[in-house]
Amino acid sequence: MSVVRACPACQTKNRVPAAHLADVGRCGRCQGALPPLSEPIDVDDATLHALMNDARVPVLVDFWAPWCAPCRMAAPEVKKAASALAGRAVVVKLNTDANPRAAQEFGVRGIPMFAVVDGGRVTQQQTGLVDAGRLVAMVPSRP
Repeated sequence: MSVVRACPACQTKNRVPAAHLADVGRCGRCQGALPPLSEPIDVDDATLHALMNDARVPVLVDFWAPWCAPCRMAAPEVKKAASALAGRAVVVKLNTDANPRAAQEFGVRGIPMFAVVDGGRVTQQQTGLVDAGRLVAMVPSRP
């Protein structure tokens, strides 16, 4: 599984394997630095599972739906958390209306719900609106 990311220097689209989304890479065209992923990415059921299996860092999942007002209020906080966690974790957003299977597997009963998956296991879960500081604190620090 890979994610297409644009080079900040030349805007060339680069495929970055899930295992390297938190790493500094190099653009295939200009050889400029591709910084670690610092924004949340939208995923579907299949992409979420592939990412959970391939990522070498924790994955923070935001379970949300477009009609949910608290979910929309959480979006800027999720974006801040993704920026703060760049290099330490990958932050993803999963629309529960479009991807009910993953929502069921994670036992989502209310949204927004946040889960941290580390090494293929859920290590933290939080339901309800929280700020970026709480989201960052949910992700384990690694040496």
